[in-house]
Amino acid sequence: MQTNNLNAESRRDFLGKLAAGAAALGTVSLTPFQVQAAPEHPEHEFADVEAWFNKIKGKHRIVFDATQPHELMPFAWPKVFLLTNAATGTPEKDCSVVVVLRHDAIPYALQSDLWAKYKMGELFKAHDPVTKEPATQNPFWKPKEDYKIPGIGAVPIAINQLQDNGVMFCVCNMAITVYSAVAAEAMNMDAETVKKEWLAGVLPNIQVVPSGVWALGRAQEKGCTYCFAG
Repeated sequence: MQTNNLNAESRRDFLGKLAAGAAALGTVSLTPFQVQAAPEHPEHEFADVEAWFNKIKGKHRIVFDATQPHELMPFAWPKVFLLTNAATGTPEKDCSVVVVLRHDAIPYALQSDLWAKYKMGELFKAHDPVTKEPATQNPFWKPKEDYKIPGIGAVPIAINQLQDNGVMFCVCNMAITVYSAVAAEAMNMDAETVKKEWLAGVLPNIQVVPSGVWALGRAQEKGCTYCFAG
């Protein structure tokens, strides 16, 4: 029988696989790559991905590489880029900003119900910026109030707010494939079912890309300067 709740033993096993460099490619088995990396009939098509990258047309272009939660950083830096360009004469409409959510940052691309079901705050060491405890919901999707940055004050840096400013977000399908398989094994669930659930739970207007590193390459080919979001 499948269960949606981690028991103590399986939860410890799951955390053990993801901790201390679990990095999806380290302690995790290569089975997800061998079995799922190139399926005959992939459930997620990437035909529109190149067209998505063609939206990068701003005078100033940058891509932020988000590999870890890093507290506010994956979301604060895009806002800083827009604000300081506006202060130096280039409005946000003339800037192109891409954020690639990959590796341990992928849960930020997912709906809050998945955070609760799979305890993503604990699994990915993603803490709520306010409580400093493992987040039980996506802290950067429609938060109740703006986050306060010392010396600056309240700043609208939620994903939905940044999208309103023209920031483009994408998420790594390869990381979703690997981590959903690990979650499925730990919870005695079907890997393909869990992956489909995670893909279905990707937030509005976030583009699923074949891999995060693929997306970083495409963004730089479109003239984006690379910046690590940490």
